[in-house]
Amino acid sequence: MKTAAASTDALDAREAGSLLAAEIQQGLGRKPQAIMIFAAPSYDHGALLDELASQCPEAILVGASSAGEFVNQTQGEGLVCALGLAGEDVRFALGVARDITADTCDAARQIVSGFSGLSDFTFPHRSALVLADALAGHADVLVDELTLATGGQYQFFGGGAGDNAQFQRTSVFAGREVLTGAAVALEILTEKPIGVGVRHGWAPASAPFRVTEADGMRLVSLNGLPAAEAFEAHAMATDQTLDRGAPIPFFLHNILGIDAGGAHRLRVPLAILPDGSVQCAAEIPQGSVIHIMRASAASAVEAAQEATRAAVAALGDHKPQAALFFDCVATRLRMGDQFGEEVQIVRDQLAGADLVGCNTHGQIARAEGQFEGFHNCTAVVAVLPE
Repeated sequence: MKTAAASTDALDAREAGSLLAAEIQQGLGRKPQAIMIFAAPSYDHGALLDELASQCPEAILVGASSAGEFVNQTQGEGLVCALGLAGEDVRFALGVARDITADTCDAARQIVSGFSGLSDFTFPHRSALVLADALAGHADVLVDELTLATGGQYQFFGGGAGDNAQFQRTSVFAGREVLTGAAVALEILTEKPIGVGVRHGWAPASAPFRVTEADGMRLVSLNGLPAAEAFEAHAMATDQTLDRGAPIPFFLHNILGIDAGGAHRLRVPLAILPDGSVQCAAEIPQGSVIHIMRASAASAVEAAQEATRAAVAALGDHKPQAALFFDCVATRLRMGDQFGEEVQIVRDQLAGADLVGCNTHGQIARAEGQFEGFHNCTAVVAVLPE
């Protein structure tokens, strides 16, 4: 597999698309077969995709709006970055579900209907980059349904589209289309394995709570009491400040972990509602056991390092060609300038391979030997082999 990374801060979307196309084609030395795009919400995404499609008409375009972008030594907000892919030892296909809210099972079937690896076994390794409009919800269920629809033969990695933590409008890209309430997937069939690593670095900081009532992304009660009261009690016990009217500074350092039998799947609280319920960035199952979690900048950096090492190890004897890295916008906001250390530690493990990625509103990872599904505040690394 050959890859070429590209990025630009050109403000005009068409100029940005033209620059990305030229850089990718020069880096590959040939026409790309697929291009992954992560673009800040400030761009005219339709114009960006239209220009890329015009310059690279044979390439499958897939991507999402983002919440912070990074390519090799370049990191910031307000950028667009891309990874072009090509090769004789790889095959790509596009899957699209334009509505993931009405029937998530049907949405998964729509996505995999575009896959060829379910009936063509020419390539032994099956993976897919999955990007979803996380504001539409149901991303956790979608990953489960994709696993069922593919008979467990595929590993998935990716995340939820971002808008710099405004939580107002996020989009995914399929060809020239900009879609909301949707999910897209790039099927990647390869002769060599793609390595996936997943770590988060958070640990329980409270006693366990039973989720006694939840309604989608709204956490209503814990142990029979309004959910906000549990956070307020934890704030008092740990000498922290929690302002019901402006809780984000507290929530960035005190997220929720769903007990998954020795591991925790993370959820970011976003707001306290008038009735004492808590709005979260993703669903929390009613009846589950959760903890309020804690982490440090050091533990986040260590988690990203471990995720990258696991992904590289999954390649076996093959060398890294390029890597995709996704972590939560909440992680970037919590760490501030120290988030650059996390990106750097991932880069350091890659032996010179290209690194492309973005901050997302939730992360997707389902791979053998890794804890599974849709996550928040979690480092997900996918390493592509040479």
